[in-house]
Amino acid sequence: MADQEEEDFKLALRLSMQHHDSPETERSNSGAGNEAAEVKFRGLEDEGEIKGASLEKIDGASGISGTELSLTEANQLFLMIFGDGVSPNVLAQWTNQGIRFSEDPETSMGLVQHEGGPCGVLAAIQAFVLKYLLFAPEESDNVVPNNLSNSGTRKEPENKCLVTDIFQSLSEEEKSRSLVRSMSEILFLCGRNETAVIASVNILDCDLLESEKGSVDEVIAKALESFSVESGSDLQKVLRVSTCTSLSSAVQNLENMLPIFRSRMGALLFLISALLSRGLKTVQEDRDDPSQPLVTAPFGHASQEIVNLLLSGSAVANVFDGNMDLGGGMFLKGISTNVKIGFLTLLESLNYCKVGQYLKNPCFPIWVVGSESHYTVLFSPDSKIQEQNELEEREAHIRRAFDAKDESGGGGFVSVEGFNQVIEETGIKLTREKTERLCGTGFAVWSEFWKVLLDLDNSLGGVKDYGSSGLMGEKVFDLYHFNGIAKSIGSSGNENSLIQRPRLTRLRVSVPPKWTSEEFSADVADRYGPHLDQSGSDNCTSRVSEARLAQHAPLVDCVRTMWSDALCNWEGDAPSIV
Repeated sequence: MADQEEEDFKLALRLSMQHHDSPETERSNSGAGNEAAEVKFRGLEDEGEIKGASLEKIDGASGISGTELSLTEANQLFLMIFGDGVSPNVLAQWTNQGIRFSEDPETSMGLVQHEGGPCGVLAAIQAFVLKYLLFAPEESDNVVPNNLSNSGTRKEPENKCLVTDIFQSLSEEEKSRSLVRSMSEILFLCGRNETAVIASVNILDCDLLESEKGSVDEVIAKALESFSVESGSDLQKVLRVSTCTSLSSAVQNLENMLPIFRSRMGALLFLISALLSRGLKTVQEDRDDPSQPLVTAPFGHASQEIVNLLLSGSAVANVFDGNMDLGGGMFLKGISTNVKIGFLTLLESLNYCKVGQYLKNPCFPIWVVGSESHYTVLFSPDSKIQEQNELEEREAHIRRAFDAKDESGGGGFVSVEGFNQVIEETGIKLTREKTERLCGTGFAVWSEFWKVLLDLDNSLGGVKDYGSSGLMGEKVFDLYHFNGIAKSIGSSGNENSLIQRPRLTRLRVSVPPKWTSEEFSADVADRYGPHLDQSGSDNCTSRVSEARLAQHAPLVDCVRTMWSDALCNWEGDAPSIV
């Protein structure tokens, strides 16, 4: 299999090194024969979007067009990513990170990160890889239509509690297929499910390829030894892109180019592919402040725009639902559609932002997790953890309506006019006295509104009757956290031997019931009656003990933005989101 992969790559590489004529040459030869390629030039100032490059040589049969970037486009691309005055350290981070799996058996399903900076790109790809490995492994063998409709279906893993065993049993071929499918899906998502642009580098010639001994990965690594990217012109000299108009052609192209993406240029090439798939002009239109680079200074972290592009297909800067109207024709852009992979952030627990329902409730129970300086992945093999009972469904419905009128970007308050629209849309009947009290300051606050709903009968649109069972909303489930940064860990059986590997942590999560004080008292009385002093006391003590045994780490704060008051436990070192 490895030999065949190398032969396929060599063939693809020879094809990619074929000479591409300039636009002028192509135009002069356009009438010579029926097989002359159709050439289209689209400048940066044209109304049409940039789909990979200005020069396209269309091959309708294969669905692939080969092209080079113009110097203008390469300069625009470089400045969009890195800005002016980017430091050598940041460039080194982004040009020394391949997309490759961990060699450690326990984390073999994970993409390993050795450099800071590109974690946002790797975490997004990792999340999609987990989607295929856990919920749709059979799709890795099949090419589906461009709409990717069946990639939204769920197939539960057979052994939910043996996730680590499933990962350790994966073959290299299975992992590669999942990686290729994940990369294809992301690029087509960026290209509106119409096109995907795949960026590669032309750094080998045929003589070198044939003369060098060793694996393709080793040959590519040697060819890249003297290569550096310090400007747009450096990119323009070597960058080659292919525009795929079918998913099958994208999958085939990525399979052939996988050794290039495993090389030290892999993460940057994939980011470039996503940007070109979206279109450089459209990316700038997505952003609130297109003057800032996508890679943030001074440490070179991936911006939220990069992560949102890979998860939602749009390079918006915010994580709330919809847009925030600032008045005067100005507004901030957020997430406007359902997503396959979600997003949680520590910054929400610190009240710096509010993640909207689109990112919190993805199609699959997989979330990219953001901290102040790093991106990791949180996931569950059990999609049932996202199922909602009646109380949660009602709360989610009301909260979505409330957030739609929240012009603070998730701050938790709406105008009086917006509040009246919310209660009308959700069928909530409040007395004038309650409405005036909630809106007494000129706006309504979610936390106060929810307190009122907890004491409002269901017949009036409230949720009071939903909690009669006392345990409504109680859940216990497992989550897994993956941090791709390679850390030195002692090898089993040899404390003096250190190995570099990412970290995979299993969390046992318990979400307590959504008690009100009245519900708690009523439930305890119903359960224990005259034996309250003995059994009831023991039971309450047990619950208190469970709470005291719960462990805490910053990741727990992220989990609680999704499941409030969640209690988490794990074995070994605490999960790290940095």
